[in-house]
Amino acid sequence: MNFQRILIPALGLIAVFFAWRNYGFGGVALVAGALVMWGMLHVTRMMQVMKRASDRPIGFVGSAVMLNAKLKPGHTLLHVVAMTRALGQLLSPKDEQPEVYRWTDAGGSYVDCTFQGGKLQHWQMTRPQAESEPAGAPPAAP
Repeated sequence: MNFQRILIPALGLIAVFFAWRNYGFGGVALVAGALVMWGMLHVTRMMQVMKRASDRPIGFVGSAVMLNAKLKPGHTLLHVVAMTRALGQLLSPKDEQPEVYRWTDAGGSYVDCTFQGGKLQHWQMTRPQAESEPAGAPPAAP
């Protein structure tokens, strides 16, 4: 179970209770104002990330290699979208866990990221096969 969904509101209620107990309505107003400001900062960050992501094609990233190097387990989907500045291409069925998203670069390399409950569990980078000519073959004559 995700304890953040319970812990953060519980801490907010505890802070309001202690503010009421120690400072009355003034303390409640101060703590409530701080909690609202904290919530507004998170919403503003989310909206800014989504605004930047709306300007790019879905599933596109500048460099899949750089994305692969920056990823760490536990990153949220919002954090990965902020890094890539693009929404990922959803590969798994909608609204089913785990969610798998793909980001592809111009060279054809791509990174598949698996999210469980909104947190990055693992990822895999795939590069396209290089079409190489035989080493001893002479160049083609025009």
